[in-house]
Amino acid sequence: DFDAIELNEAFAVQALACMRELGCSLENTNRLGSGISLGHPIGCTGARILVTLMKQMKRENYGLGLASLCIGGGQGMAMVLENI
Repeated sequence: DFDAIELNEAFAVQALACMRELGCSLENTNRLGSGISLGHPIGCTGARILVTLMKQMKRENYGLGLASLCIGGGQGMAMVLENI
């Protein structure tokens, strides 16, 4: 189980479908905002998501975090972070 999840979302329905399919809770997903509210600039979305997740994990002393990206053409990528 992840303490924090940063789920990239350019469209709300896409994020909700992913959260439902993966069993992500609203309480630990995109707690500091999201691509829709904060922006998802082309070329640096991954950096924004990663830094947001790292900052949240350090501040809250969370153990595991998940950062995910949707990439053009139906691709995707995810990274698991551990706070040690």
